[in-house]
Amino acid sequence: MRVVEISAPGGPEVLRPARRPVPVPGAGEILIRVRAAGVNRPDALQRAGAYAPPPGASDLPGLEAAGEVAAVGPGGGRWRVGDAVCALLPGGGYAEYVVTPADHALPVPAGLSMEEAAALCETFFTVWHNVFERGRLRGGETFLVHGGSSGIGTTAIQLAAARGARVFATAGSPEKCAACAALGAERAIDYRREDFVAVVAEATGGRGVDLILDMVGGDYLARDVRALALEGRLVMIAFLGGPKAELNFAQVMTKRLTLTGSTLRPQSVEAKARIAAALEAEVWPLLASGRLAPVMDRVFPLDEAAAAHARLESSTHIGKIVLAVA
Repeated sequence: MRVVEISAPGGPEVLRPARRPVPVPGAGEILIRVRAAGVNRPDALQRAGAYAPPPGASDLPGLEAAGEVAAVGPGGGRWRVGDAVCALLPGGGYAEYVVTPADHALPVPAGLSMEEAAALCETFFTVWHNVFERGRLRGGETFLVHGGSSGIGTTAIQLAAARGARVFATAGSPEKCAACAALGAERAIDYRREDFVAVVAEATGGRGVDLILDMVGGDYLARDVRALALEGRLVMIAFLGGPKAELNFAQVMTKRLTLTGSTLRPQSVEAKARIAAALEAEVWPLLASGRLAPVMDRVFPLDEAAAAHARLESSTHIGKIVLAVA
């Protein structure tokens, strides 16, 4: 099968087309004939040598894909050969075939193309777990997401708004802010020109927001604490601005804040299966009805994975970048 592998740690240019044997599904797994694969920040971190795959995972990048079931291992559950699925992957998505736990696959929602379906799992699993399970966001609450024009951000805005939250988002240009507003953000904040702490304070009558989803870290964390309301929650999922910060824990105590975070890839097979089941029950009907949709930036051929990574790291994209495999 055709694959794209990491020839050595480095920049996008180290992604090289290659050929490898087709993997064989084991117990509880399915083999997917990949039609499209999502491109995500963890792929770029792995390529750079900063994010090693978990034990037993493929060394090929790619954490989500869509295609048809090509084979079912023993105990592969409900899936049959030919079923159209999208799936969260332990790795290996930049290839014509990939193996994943059967319980991490979901049916392709009605009306979505394979490219659109390939843009779902990494972001929707991440947003559901961190915003609604860890962050406990409820209808009527206020929510701020940083990086609102990213794949995570565009998903979080839509899903939070659909579930009745007031949504705020930060983004880095008027174009990106307009995209956030079109998706359901009540107020999009251009972080290059505006102070998000002041903006959310004004918009909430000085109360602050109930939940913040932060993928920036660094000096944003102290500002997040100031922007949160009493009993507010801060969920951290990445540290593009650095993993260390100086915080005033007196504010954390007096506001009775909760600070938490998570990473998706190292979680257990069972934990990811629980997230998949929740998504199928709570979110997939919204996708099938057209109330939610992945925001697509650009589709690249598999052999142009290096160009896809360059676009991802340029931060000029809005929404998801996808590789077309077949």
